[in-house]
Amino acid sequence: MLELLIGPISSLLDKLIPDAVERDRLAHEIATMAERHAQELAKAQIEVNKEEAKSSSMFVSGWRPAVGWICATGMGFNFICVPLGNFGCALAGVDISLPALDLSEMMPVLMGMLGLGAMRSFEKTKGVAREK
Repeated sequence: MLELLIGPISSLLDKLIPDAVERDRLAHEIATMAERHAQELAKAQIEVNKEEAKSSSMFVSGWRPAVGWICATGMGFNFICVPLGNFGCALAGVDISLPALDLSEMMPVLMGMLGLGAMRSFEKTKGVAREK
């Protein structure tokens, strides 16, 4: 949401602030506002995750491992069981092909759990991300 406002606000600065140095400083401040906000949200989520992990209740601290095991089981089935099963069926002369699971809905969950989205944001804030 903040990113949508940055362009129009920056163009208004050109009209309202005659001093180029002050205008550039404010434009930079506005441009980095969204990144700082995203970092603050990520830090808050990390703290929530820490507190959830400390809980003795299986329903509070156990949902992440459960989702992780479900994702690992799905990937194991897709990349180990299905190819080996299809190979075994072919060797046995059975005309059956095991279907692979559609992982397109599971992968964003798994990548989010592994923190790959946060890693990308961290790289961008440190200025080491490669731009395409």
